[in-house]
Amino acid sequence: MSFIKLIAYGLAVSGLLLGTAQAGEKLVIGATPVPHGEILEFIKPIVAKQGVDLDIRIFSDYIQPNAQLVSKQLGANYYQYRPFLNDYNRERGTNLVSIVPVHIEPFVAYSQKLTDVTQLEDGAKVAIPNDPVNGGRGLLLLQKLGLIKLKGKAELDSPEDPLPTQKDIVDNPRHLKIIELESAILPRALSQVELAALNGNYVLEAKLPLDKSLYIEKGQDGKNIWAEYLVTRPENKDDKAIRIVAEALNSDATREFIKARYKGAIYPAF
Repeated sequence: MSFIKLIAYGLAVSGLLLGTAQAGEKLVIGATPVPHGEILEFIKPIVAKQGVDLDIRIFSDYIQPNAQLVSKQLGANYYQYRPFLNDYNRERGTNLVSIVPVHIEPFVAYSQKLTDVTQLEDGAKVAIPNDPVNGGRGLLLLQKLGLIKLKGKAELDSPEDPLPTQKDIVDNPRHLKIIELESAILPRALSQVELAALNGNYVLEAKLPLDKSLYIEKGQDGKNIWAEYLVTRPENKDDKAIRIVAEALNSDATREFIKARYKGAIYPAF
């Protein structure tokens, strides 16, 4: 299905969505560029038909979209999974809430120097994200590859489960030097390390060939633990504009857009 046809289809089904919000009601929403911002741009004309003016603000980091939602500079955001949201709420005493899951991104082991993890030499540099949740997911990925051993569970059973830190490493037979870097710069740091654990959105944004990954953890666990959610403040969760955006994000048109635009690089979570 062409993008023009997809947009036309989206506009056609918009009439099936929730009743019209107040004319010209603005919802300022934060997102990272790819794929979140692109998906929001797709639904923008759909929700406009329902009276919601979607003002999309793009961020390059994982902290400001939540910080600005708490400070009411944003009305919602769309860029995170629930383990990250839960950690943010726990650490900062906030109570942001998830509304609907939209898509699932892969989490990958990537290298520009190796074609197989067995080529990692003793003392090799391996990079993981520097925030507690994505860093913990990176450590779980290294364990799946047989590179380290962690104490505790090998997988999360729920979004509330704690993720490991480097202090939880009980065996590192190759004496890997695990360094922590901001998720957004990890693709640019690939030349400086032998292996990196990358978030799917930054793989897409950097236009790295996903099929060149050494390992792809798809995150499709049947529990939507790693699904990316629309998030807002608790007092806004029942607002008509939020509900209209939520339904547009979970519409058939958006599902078809995700499939056509990303060709299996990400997956609908609804």
